[in-house]
Amino acid sequence: MDSFIEAVRAGLEELADPGKAPEMQAYMKSDMPFLGVQKPRRVALLKSLPRIGTRDEWLEVVQTLWREATYREERYVALDLSGDRRFQSAELMPLFDEMIVTGAWWDYVDEIASRRIGPLLRSTPEVVRPLMLKWSRDADRWRRRTSIICQLGSKANTDVDLLAGCIDANVDDPDFFLRKGIGWALRQFAKTEPGWVRAFVEARPGLSPLSRREALKHL
Repeated sequence: MDSFIEAVRAGLEELADPGKAPEMQAYMKSDMPFLGVQKPRRVALLKSLPRIGTRDEWLEVVQTLWREATYREERYVALDLSGDRRFQSAELMPLFDEMIVTGAWWDYVDEIASRRIGPLLRSTPEVVRPLMLKWSRDADRWRRRTSIICQLGSKANTDVDLLAGCIDANVDDPDFFLRKGIGWALRQFAKTEPGWVRAFVEARPGLSPLSRREALKHL
């Protein structure tokens, strides 16, 4: 797998755009520098590489690119690879937890929450649901945000008791990312159950103006 990892790094450096890199870093408020490789080019690079054969090889590549990243695009590639449908299972929760806590920013966390953990919650709720309830009260705000927004794609399969529980655990927190996450989760669910969302918001006068405004935006 060393050759695959080196191919990723070499490919990203070849695609680097020094003119875009500072802008991307400033927009993302990132301490880790960018190469200036935008998403379409990263996707094309991955498609040009051989498919990883086994789960162990895949996990090694994802963890190495994430942990040893020098540039943010290396972590984006690791994040893209982490979604390989062949290998998804609740056993990956420690991996996603590591990426959430060490990434600690919305560009990583939102992708992991909605596109990695959300599907695992729907497929193995007996494992993931208790963990989301635990995370909703964790000291780490990114775990808490994950618990709130992990059902963005669940639609009619949304576990409303879990959604309510994770929001109620954070309704008084002044953190912007938590308040925005609450509003986002409710706004998304309002596309499926507008009456439930309206009743939920009305029953919680302590909901922040930001969360309330976002939740009711399209109602």
